[in-house]
Amino acid sequence: MSEAAAPQEKPAAITPLAKYKLVFLGDQGVGKTSMITRFMYDTFDNAYQATIGIDFLSKTMYLENRTVRLQLWDTAGQERFRSLIPSYIRDSSVAVVVYDISNRASFLNTSKWIEDVRAERGQDVVIMLVGNKTDIADRRQVSIDEGADKAKEDNVMFIETSAKAGHNIKALFRKLATVLPGLEDTAAPGESNRTTIPISRVSHVHLPTRV
Repeated sequence: MSEAAAPQEKPAAITPLAKYKLVFLGDQGVGKTSMITRFMYDTFDNAYQATIGIDFLSKTMYLENRTVRLQLWDTAGQERFRSLIPSYIRDSSVAVVVYDISNRASFLNTSKWIEDVRAERGQDVVIMLVGNKTDIADRRQVSIDEGADKAKEDNVMFIETSAKAGHNIKALFRKLATVLPGLEDTAAPGESNRTTIPISRVSHVHLPTRV
């Protein structure tokens, strides 16, 4: 009499990598591309080149107990591309609205960018207001308090950064990591500095657009 074959164990289910879409918004020249480049590659390009249409980059981010894929969408700030923006906001988890602290007009225009996000996503989105270019604080036209007050008024998060100096860029993404949908409990308040963000499986795709 032959022995019964031992039951085979089912392979463990592979948990799909959680993906989160982060869209970067703001006027032309405020430093959206530079912020993304600093985060992705820890570099800064002094030669300015405007984003044409939409750029897409992807990066794996390792949290304390989860791994997520961040999809970073870099949008053009020029008015001629404004009609493209709503479709990229529509399914985003996070909107990063950037202004240049040395350009007051770019700060005032963040109201419109935030309105665009709310129009597409309502309250179902995390919004981070970012005052960039703190490396030229001697030319500051927007105070830290003004930025913080506006963020409070609009019920959004706030931070100041310098893509050129690398100041607060990692802190920006650490802050966002603590409030991504479904990850709110990953790091308790005050413990977000324990989040590590090594680069892995980076991909870059430029999306051509009709001008």
